[in-house]
Amino acid sequence: MKRSALAISSIALLLGSASAALAASGAREDNSGIFVWIFLGFCALIVVAQLMPAVFMVLGFAKGLKKESPHESVTH
Repeated sequence: MKRSALAISSIALLLGSASAALAASGAREDNSGIFVWIFLGFCALIVVAQLMPAVFMVLGFAKGLKKESPHESVTH
């Protein structure tokens, strides 16, 4: 039983180390200029500006649901 576990773990170790050798180098060239980064920053600013009112509205709905309605507090 221990031999099969040892064999399986050694095969897994061997295959795990081989995948790193077959991987890409990871070095990529980025030819984006400053204007591309300014454009992407502007796009991110628009997305954040659109999300803020939506988040405030969801928080307002949650606060409205959290409040106790006056009809429920009256006991007969």
